[in-house]
Amino acid sequence: MSLETWFAFFIACWVISLSPGAGAVASMSSGLSFGFRRGFWNAIGLQLALILQIAIVAAGVGAILARSELAFALIKWFGVLYLLYLGWKQWTAAPSDLHAEAVDKRRGHPGALVLRGFIVNASNPKAIVFILAVLPQFLDATRPLLAQYLTMTITMVGVDLIVMAGYTGLAARVLRLLREPGQQRLLNRIFGGLFAAAAALLATLRQAAH
Repeated sequence: MSLETWFAFFIACWVISLSPGAGAVASMSSGLSFGFRRGFWNAIGLQLALILQIAIVAAGVGAILARSELAFALIKWFGVLYLLYLGWKQWTAAPSDLHAEAVDKRRGHPGALVLRGFIVNASNPKAIVFILAVLPQFLDATRPLLAQYLTMTITMVGVDLIVMAGYTGLAARVLRLLREPGQQRLLNRIFGGLFAAAAALLATLRQAAH
């Protein structure tokens, strides 16, 4: 992969990562609920799913999944239900005392947050189809493919981790400004609605014709 090709891919990664989606909503929700240090584990989970999706595409399995109507539907509807579940949890979350000691008691377990982020990203079948469509455009067939896939994985994960960390940190800073239970309840319902909107968007996805 030439430097020019890598730079074009680098710019594309920023555009892709900055686009609002379920991952961004999950990152902001984690930052609001758990603060940056714990909420960042959600971003780690998002990246583990991204690595898995790139590996699936690199192994050639992505083409099979992209053509399988059953696999596409199963992954899609699982993702819809999971996002609706996250939305319901966020919508019904009770306002919490934002003093440091109270927040510490409410912090989520890192493993649970990693799993949450992983499921949010992994349950989007369109991601595999999207990666399958985008990555080959930047590959040089005359050079070793493994090294190129590794370079693209590091680049894509690195950029997305920075962006998701930004979403998490921004929400965590907003959390410190919210003191009134009414404000917290409103914000919880806003994010609950955003999860539901992401679920609705995912439900409208259709498998591309082949």
